[in-house]
Amino acid sequence: MGSLCDWPEPVICVQSLSESGDLVIPDQYVKPPLERPILCFNNVNIPVIDLAGLVTSREAIMKQISKACREWGFFQLVNHGVRTVLVDRVPEIWREFFHEPMEVKQKYANSPKTYEGFGSRLGVEKGAILDWNDYYYLNYLPHCHTKWPSQPPSLREVMEEYSSEILRLGAVLLKIFSINLGLEEDYLQNAFGGRDIEACLRANFYPKCPQPDLTLGLSSHSDPGGMTFLLPDKQVCGLQIRKNDQWITVKPTRHAIIINIGDQLQVLSNAIYKSVEHRVVVNPDKERVSLAYFYNPKNDLLIQPIPELVTSKTPALYPSMTFDEYRRFIRTRGPHGKVQVDSLKPPR
Repeated sequence: MGSLCDWPEPVICVQSLSESGDLVIPDQYVKPPLERPILCFNNVNIPVIDLAGLVTSREAIMKQISKACREWGFFQLVNHGVRTVLVDRVPEIWREFFHEPMEVKQKYANSPKTYEGFGSRLGVEKGAILDWNDYYYLNYLPHCHTKWPSQPPSLREVMEEYSSEILRLGAVLLKIFSINLGLEEDYLQNAFGGRDIEACLRANFYPKCPQPDLTLGLSSHSDPGGMTFLLPDKQVCGLQIRKNDQWITVKPTRHAIIINIGDQLQVLSNAIYKSVEHRVVVNPDKERVSLAYFYNPKNDLLIQPIPELVTSKTPALYPSMTFDEYRRFIRTRGPHGKVQVDSLKPPR
């Protein structure tokens, strides 16, 4: 899959490596010692917020969301209005895709030009240390030539329904975020482009790994877009977030959707809302599937700190940049932790 004219090296499907039976992973997946995963024994978890409370306890729920955005950058949302049968079905239909024969998946092999399709690496740095995962990246908005897989047959129908639900939920959350920042309720939605936003998704497949202590399913990074809606694997934990210089393993709540703030919301809020570093660990005995849905600003809009949030005591921390410019900067490098947004700050 892939080609030398697109990627700097031949692309290897990680699932094939996992199924080969080798007990030693290739050198290009072995992380430097300081980047390798460590066991997390803490009982801390990201906040769980019941969105149904907006009806009965609106002020309390608004405060919970505000605190989560400011202190955690992550929270789990329950009673979010997305049908539970859909929440259960979406990861499983992508699991079915990843278990299709290789010749089926290779029809959708991607390139670093758009990343859309089936892939097994991020970034175009030659000789880079790679992550232990395969993925399918798909653009949803604006509607264009979306690269839908033909198998399983119901995948597109399921994802169209799920997409409409996430777009609805995203608009609700942007209103809440705006109000919590002291802005008009439509401020952030308009800053994203109104109805003319971008949306894309990434289905992640983390095969079993014989040496999970040496590699990562996804290197530490913060999400470059607006906000992310994650459906985690309900059987296998893997997501970790950095909090107070420690890694916390997220324990998913049944039928919850995990929400996290992206770099563009950190820029717009002038760092009041935090885009937090996170990563994925792999498992020696079980595969893992997740679905990340990205709710992003229109690509040609300038993103900069909101003027109402800039004062003499809180000067603008970031320069103006379109989301497209920022995304191209990130895509050439692959995941590189929080340096991707914090590096935009002027020196003190």
